[in-house]
Amino acid sequence: MTDDTADTTDGTAPDDDAPADRHANTPGKGVAPAARTIEPSAPDEFGLVQTWWGDGKGKTTAALGMAFRAAGHGYRVHLLQFMKGGAASVEDVRGEYNAIAAVPGISYEHSGHYGWHGMADGTDEVDHAARAADGFERARELVDGWADADLTAPLALDGDPAAGAHMLVLDEVVYAANRGLVDPDDLVALAAAKPDALELVLTGGHEEPAYLDEVSDLITNVRKVKHPFDEGHRARKGTEF
Repeated sequence: MTDDTADTTDGTAPDDDAPADRHANTPGKGVAPAARTIEPSAPDEFGLVQTWWGDGKGKTTAALGMAFRAAGHGYRVHLLQFMKGGAASVEDVRGEYNAIAAVPGISYEHSGHYGWHGMADGTDEVDHAARAADGFERARELVDGWADADLTAPLALDGDPAAGAHMLVLDEVVYAANRGLVDPDDLVALAAAKPDALELVLTGGHEEPAYLDEVSDLITNVRKVKHPFDEGHRARKGTEF
């Protein structure tokens, strides 16, 4: 004879009042996820400011993961990349751009200058600053333009970014701000003035952007424990670009 009073994993007695279908109160109702056709939709709970910084690999990767996840739900996403203008160490291809072109709902713009800022690689630091400034002006133009857009409604998946987006990813903008190519105060002001329904994702930089503490709802420090770059490995196609 078994003891039915200890029929739960934590050793407590089962709840006699619990519904027979224990999946009924879970978000997915116990149904396994499956791919569906992407149709324009609108998020119910967007509107936070996320900041991803640190000396570890994965800041852009995390942001792009969220971007593709949002697009998979039919939300409109726009990516604006700073700093990443390419260099002799990588090919003239970026995997995320190819993937974005194949997925409805995501678009991108690029404001990086060739080479690396502050690395004495022969590129003009003034040009780096100018491209970063242009990128930030574009970000401000988009955010200001979305003030009158209804970001709680579905948006055309192939629409002009100027018409609105549910998520804006400013990749490496924190890196640019930490290096003085973008004024940190301007970045704070942009985050503070964004439309309430816009999910704003900021990434980049190895130094802590304490200036973003008050305007950020989520801050993640991506910390390096070990990295193949330290052993002389170069950027790898498919992981770094």
